[in-house]
Amino acid sequence: MKKFFATHSYNMVKMFLNQFAIAIFGFGLALATIKAGSVTLRNATSIFAILFYLFLIYTMTWDLGYKERAGVEAGRKQAKPFTGALIALCANIPNFIFAVFITLATLIQVEAIGNVGAVCKFLAMFLEGMYLGVLQIPLAGAALHSYGWVFFLLPIPTILTAGIAYVMGLKDLRLTRLSDPLVPESDRDPRSKKKTWNSYQDDQDKE
Repeated sequence: MKKFFATHSYNMVKMFLNQFAIAIFGFGLALATIKAGSVTLRNATSIFAILFYLFLIYTMTWDLGYKERAGVEAGRKQAKPFTGALIALCANIPNFIFAVFITLATLIQVEAIGNVGAVCKFLAMFLEGMYLGVLQIPLAGAALHSYGWVFFLLPIPTILTAGIAYVMGLKDLRLTRLSDPLVPESDRDPRSKKKTWNSYQDDQDKE
């Protein structure tokens, strides 16, 4: 595990920074739409921010999986299909820690724990700001953010997306061609029959 952290610490930090950047974007959108009083717009912008964030996670981890493809096929490396999910899990450790304290604050009626829980809830809702609009949706008469267990669910889409995207990159499977520009031409599998934008331009020049 120590080797895993040493190898992928940069990717964990990068993934967390992606979350932070989109969280600010989503948090701002949510505040604006909540102030406007439009529930439909609030939910729509929150869903858009979530999907955009997951797309960034997809392209990042697909790229990581693709870069490992050549080494795995040549037998120099062992295929580790859970790498993407583990990177996302580690990157979301702060979110899970916040979820623990938020849940404890709802279960244990002690002032000190309640204060810690309130601070963690604010930080969680800010750092996961893309979900802020959705967290206002009522469930059993209370907004979703009122339930501590909800915060344990928020990192799951990221972990699932990263896990699937990494395996797809490892197998050179694509949901979208937009992942192509993230992989340098020198790192691409020369046996791939799929054309890149650069190869298309070369063909056009030859004609």
